[in-house]
Amino acid sequence: MRRLLGKYINGNYSVKIFDDGTKVRETEGDIFIPDFPESMDISITDRCDNNCACCYAGATKDGKHGDILGSKFIDTLRPFTEVALNGNDLSHPDLIEFLRKLKDKRIIASMTVNQVHFMKYLTTISYLVDNDLIKGLGISLVNSTEEFIKEVKNFPNAVIHIINGIVTMEQLEKLYDNNLKVLILGYKTVGRGRGYYSEEVELNKQIIYDNIKKILNHFDVISFDNLALKQLEFERILTKKQWDEFYMGDDGNYSLFIDIPKQQFSRNSMSDVKYDLLDNIDDMFKVITGK
Repeated sequence: MRRLLGKYINGNYSVKIFDDGTKVRETEGDIFIPDFPESMDISITDRCDNNCACCYAGATKDGKHGDILGSKFIDTLRPFTEVALNGNDLSHPDLIEFLRKLKDKRIIASMTVNQVHFMKYLTTISYLVDNDLIKGLGISLVNSTEEFIKEVKNFPNAVIHIINGIVTMEQLEKLYDNNLKVLILGYKTVGRGRGYYSEEVELNKQIIYDNIKKILNHFDVISFDNLALKQLEFERILTKKQWDEFYMGDDGNYSLFIDIPKQQFSRNSMSDVKYDLLDNIDDMFKVITGK
């Protein structure tokens, strides 16, 4: 049975968040009008030793860590705001202290790591989960091995991140019917993703496009970022009622992207329009929404 993590009022509507990742918005109005962001992606470091060929962020082993403990906007976040962090290779020296700070503020933190680092640092990741420092764990898929699938099952709130255009049907089929949760991300032609793009990527995208209904039947939970929804034209397989019920809104309507190492914020990680980081999250959200 799912458990309520928190609830709050934002503008003209209420929000309930549950421990299985479900979010419910309710309003007596015709539209939802937020006063502050419900969620945000936060880049905490540009450093990563994996050097993934398609990394849109362009992270390297010599990348810069962000000053996460000195970021003033964190103190202006409301309880139960959802923040998604890039764990990368887990080398940020202030990561655990930062996660403790978020927990004390009742911020709902999740973190994404690559499959390589997930397998390498199972003890550290278990510590973060067992101490309730992260509510959700994203794992970027490299290869659907039996060992990996076995380890993922030990983390009930783990979500396997797969990239449209990178993942193959063979890899997906190995994940089928294992009581797993999957997030499909759109392919980003920025950073190293621009140079990695090829006809093979486009072919893989087309295969996922053609088989998406089949794929849906083999996972406990499957979700999509907005870029994947666009690339897959996902609205084509839903009724209007289903789309209106499940679609959580365009990037920037309830969310934003914050890059602490570069001291910038934007509508999302692909946006060409970037702004200098501010000390208050409300001020940044007003810039994004134009209100």
